[in-house]
Amino acid sequence: MSQPPQPRGPVPGSAHHGVRAWWDALVTVAAGVAAMFAVAAPGLWAAGAGGLPGGAFLAVLAATVVTAVGGTVELSGDAGFVASTAGGLNVVPLSVTLAGALTIAGMFLRPLRHRAVASGSELLAAVARTALLWLVAVALIAAGARHTFRIDLGDSIVEDIGEALGATPEVGFRAAVAPTLGFALLWLLVLLAVATAVSRRTPLPSRLLRFQDSVRPAAFAMLVVLLGYVVMGLLVGVVVLIVRGHAAETAAVLLLGLPNLVWLAFGVGLGGSWDGRVPGDDIGLPVPKAFAAVLRERDGKDATVNLSSLAEYDGRAWLLVALAVVALLAAGFVAAARSPARTRPWQHAVRLGVALAVTLLVVGLLTRISARFGLSLLGLGDLGGLGGEVSLRPRLLVLTGLGLLWGLLAGFLGSLPAARVRRRGEVSEERR
Repeated sequence: MSQPPQPRGPVPGSAHHGVRAWWDALVTVAAGVAAMFAVAAPGLWAAGAGGLPGGAFLAVLAATVVTAVGGTVELSGDAGFVASTAGGLNVVPLSVTLAGALTIAGMFLRPLRHRAVASGSELLAAVARTALLWLVAVALIAAGARHTFRIDLGDSIVEDIGEALGATPEVGFRAAVAPTLGFALLWLLVLLAVATAVSRRTPLPSRLLRFQDSVRPAAFAMLVVLLGYVVMGLLVGVVVLIVRGHAAETAAVLLLGLPNLVWLAFGVGLGGSWDGRVPGDDIGLPVPKAFAAVLRERDGKDATVNLSSLAEYDGRAWLLVALAVVALLAAGFVAAARSPARTRPWQHAVRLGVALAVTLLVVGLLTRISARFGLSLLGLGDLGGLGGEVSLRPRLLVLTGLGLLWGLLAGFLGSLPAARVRRRGEVSEERR
């Protein structure tokens, strides 16, 4: 009796399949890390970090990538027993984050897109391999994210006291490895979950198939909105760079914090608010003048960034409302057009409402800024104007509630014209 033909090529569970799976995970992590460094390096150079003393550029570059994946950078220093420095930094350079996220998501999903089915254990194994290599990469980057600088106090009385007592204030930064690994792992898991939810070509385990019609269209629509804002912001930034000059500073904003600005503008256009402060008269980078003017510190009180406060300095701020409305109506149409024809308008409304509420919650969390540095001598607190704080905090409950309301409205209205659009693979009633 002849033997049945054996399958050719690697099969799940074979040694070759295991090697290929690990190779795919390695390529995914390496490509994501390379993309983040490729965006962060020119952005920092444009911001002037190339001139930092003591060869600190590479350490600052590593710290930037660490913060881009949710890691923590601690500031500290001392000058013997007479002086101490302390502070903290919590800001996400979302241009760097977005570059890494898009690259990792695309590379992770690439081997799955030509598959008809995928088991839950197979997906979990792919996630586990990627997560393990990701943690190794982040640990290595965090180890290089440390440096120490000497503080130049100028001609202030603090400098005279410091020299008389032999105190040389220094400040350094370093990545907190344990929290960084924890947040980086959470960042990756959320990213892979969102990527799998958005991609229509990626197979889902059988137990999750019932959720794809309710989750994937709305998630994809929100992704389109966020990326659309980034593209529009990039076009505006290029025009500003050409027309108004400040090429290096503008490039630094585009390469480090473009999504921070445009996604905040999206939230403000929907009625959201952020509270914050910036000491002094200059933020240091060419952000919109109205935004900088609102945030300038006044008598130690926080300012509120919203439509009305921005419109006091620039009436064009009200255009953010029109832009947000158009974007959401388009999102409602896209979500409905990608949904089954049997879906009712109220279902579109609920799904987009929940999706937008979650999106704005994430936007609020990602656009927070908290940076503080202070120098104390002999326990007397911040002296000589050396203490400073930059902060930006969203009103998350208001932002999330507005997202739910706007999403309900846009989901319902956007679904009405989509009802006339023929879905792929559907057959009209006349031809049945």
